[in-house]
Amino acid sequence: MTTPAWTREQLLANPIKHIDIRSFDARPVVASYRSMAYSARTLANACDIYDAMLADRDCAVILTLAGSLVSAGLKEAIIALLECNAVDAIVSTGANIVDQDFFEGLGFSHYAAPGSPEAPPVDDPTLRELMIDRIYDTYIDEEQLRACDETTKRIFDTVEPGAYSSRELIDAMGAHLAAHHPRNRSIVRTAHERRVPIFVPAFSDCSAGFGIVLHQVERMRSGKGQVAFDSGKDFRELTQIKLATKDTGLLMLGGGVPKNFAQDIVVAAELLEDPGAGHGNVSMHKYAIQMTVADSRDGALSGSTLREACSWGKVDVVHEQMVFGELSALFPILASDAYHRGSWKQRPQRRLADLLTEAPASA
Repeated sequence: MTTPAWTREQLLANPIKHIDIRSFDARPVVASYRSMAYSARTLANACDIYDAMLADRDCAVILTLAGSLVSAGLKEAIIALLECNAVDAIVSTGANIVDQDFFEGLGFSHYAAPGSPEAPPVDDPTLRELMIDRIYDTYIDEEQLRACDETTKRIFDTVEPGAYSSRELIDAMGAHLAAHHPRNRSIVRTAHERRVPIFVPAFSDCSAGFGIVLHQVERMRSGKGQVAFDSGKDFRELTQIKLATKDTGLLMLGGGVPKNFAQDIVVAAELLEDPGAGHGNVSMHKYAIQMTVADSRDGALSGSTLREACSWGKVDVVHEQMVFGELSALFPILASDAYHRGSWKQRPQRRLADLLTEAPASA
């Protein structure tokens, strides 16, 4: 008997559902984890450190995102932290912010793949023929992703020619979602409305990269000015936030460029304050948590410990915790615990985007 072929519609039939951290109270689980060992205990300690960050009124919280988190179902968990004033700035990969969150803000979805990655019902060359992209056990409609590329291009077309930080252009993307897709839940739109800056240091490495290529080539052919990404401005703006806040804490999901970028602002702030002062002129990140599956033994940044970062003058070692484990399982527990403890209720809303330059002017 021949197994019938899967159709495109069947493969894209089950949208990923985002977890709601408000709907369950993880505090009893975390309380039990404190008396256990291994990742249970380190996760409980991380929860305590995050609560201390939120209870510290002088501490600005920087969330970093790496890996495919939105496609896995973590969008609503991050939005909940934004809405309850538990995050003051975000540093992310482009995939999470543009290809996944902005993509869903346009009304598109990610889909749960049938079967398992170890025994998929459809091989990857067939998925390519069907214009379906795969992220482990999730699917994306390639036609919709190209629509996302084109939308970023149209947004860049509305901006006056010049070089902009990713923060400025992502804010323009949030304004676009607020104006044209106000009913769709989105990290980008929520951050725009709550004035939480989002930085994507490698902004070309996502749909925005395709959009900027389309924009620049079209403008070059017509002899018009172009929009460009200024990663140096990204670094300066995030460093400006470090200088403007008394203390900072890092909640890092994954590693990569966002982790290093957020850690490096301590050194950059020191150089701006007094280039000859060396370590100690600016406070290191007072709190730091990293959740990761990366290994520290190859010397790469993603798995390097937070204590290692202390040697660089970036992270203090008093309130720091590495949690080794997969984010889709661990992060909702930490986020739910923080939400239900409620220390965020006494935090000032910093609106750090308003400390920086205004959003780019329309052409």
